[in-house]
Amino acid sequence: LIGPNGSGKSTILKSITRQLRLVSGKVFFDDTSLTNISYKELSSRMAVVLTERIRTELMTCHDIVATGRYPYTGRLGIDEAMAAVHAQEIGNRDFNAISDGQKQRIMLARAICQEPEIIVLDEPTSYLDIRYKLELLDILKRMAKEKGITVLMSLHEIDLAQKCADKIVCVRGEEIMAYGTPEEVFHEETIEKLYDLDNGSYNPLSGSLELKKTEGEPEVFVISSG
Repeated sequence: LIGPNGSGKSTILKSITRQLRLVSGKVFFDDTSLTNISYKELSSRMAVVLTERIRTELMTCHDIVATGRYPYTGRLGIDEAMAAVHAQEIGNRDFNAISDGQKQRIMLARAICQEPEIIVLDEPTSYLDIRYKLELLDILKRMAKEKGITVLMSLHEIDLAQKCADKIVCVRGEEIMAYGTPEEVFHEETIEKLYDLDNGSYNPLSGSLELKKTEGEPEVFVISSG
């Protein structure tokens, strides 16, 4: 899901995960209405990673990941989940004492530990520097391909969404403005309309946003490889 701030991306995700009551319409998990699935069953089939910071007291990273096993019994899979996000070395550290990027990896490991069919993430790359953004998205893509997990997430970085997503949903206020593959969605007119761009433009070839052309007469002319 991509779109401007306040467009409704988080509302859609929280409605899908039953954290908000549906305003209209229905949500189906396979062929079953979400309202007919118990919270216990849902917690074993769907994992959720939201942007809100969780507050913990005297819990290690290993303890946080272990809470992902709550729908089940036993602690199998915890070490495997931490290995999947490259977090084994911080397992015994206080969760409150690690960086934002490390916390995001721990929360992802907790979701993986639930062995879900779907992982829902609301802006998972927030607070992360570019290294951890790429690492997190690479982990998610690998989990989707290797374990057949459906990953549904909102992203601010449209260049990363263009590179990692199979399908894109453009959310604009009360409407889904566009839906399709990245090739179908990422066009100059679509992105500029979605974000109401009037102070720049979108370049579909590079997948990047461009500033307005500099005004005035140039003072330097550069010739490369002349």
